[in-house]
Amino acid sequence: MRVLVVEDDKALQHSLTASLRGAGMQTRCTHLGEEALMLEAVGDFDALILDIGLPDIDGFEILTALRGRGSTTPILMLTARDAVSDRVAGLELGADDYLVKPFAPPELVARVRAIARRNRGQAGGAVTIGALTCDWEAGRARVGDRELDLRPREWAALRVLISRVGQVEERDMLAAEVFHQDEAASLNALEVHVGRLRRKLQPDGPGVTNIRGRGYRLDP
Repeated sequence: MRVLVVEDDKALQHSLTASLRGAGMQTRCTHLGEEALMLEAVGDFDALILDIGLPDIDGFEILTALRGRGSTTPILMLTARDAVSDRVAGLELGADDYLVKPFAPPELVARVRAIARRNRGQAGGAVTIGALTCDWEAGRARVGDRELDLRPREWAALRVLISRVGQVEERDMLAAEVFHQDEAASLNALEVHVGRLRRKLQPDGPGVTNIRGRGYRLDP
């Protein structure tokens, strides 16, 4: 994945890029809105992290310009403002997600992955892994002829694990996608939800393996 980071706080910019690169992503950074518009036009980015408060152009103006010229690059907005009106304004202008400072690095990585995955179409259509078939648009999952009755957080966990089938998904990053931003991402609660999902997939569906000290892996 290639991510464009638009942030004028040098310390935060460094922290963002370290987190993203640590998750295996490539980054390009700028602290100026005009340069961000130019880079996005010529670069092939999977996601864009956009701060609202920039020295030359307001983040909302950049967002409006990008969507106005037809850009479909997924955009995660960053802000120190916790006002609902700001979040609503960003989403209505075309942002894909919103993150209020301060935030945990695993949540940032998880949200970037999520918006990029949705843009690639992995959130829509049907996916089949062995006996398991998930139809994201219909909101249905089946193992063979058996339909699964999944709770919202079990469904969220399954979507993440399927997107990284055969790979370990770190606990913190999975929790950041399973729980909403304003909820406490309890790892104990996550274990309960994943445990329920594992039991519902058995005996004929893919297995969910607990990698001690790291996270979970969906095994085809």
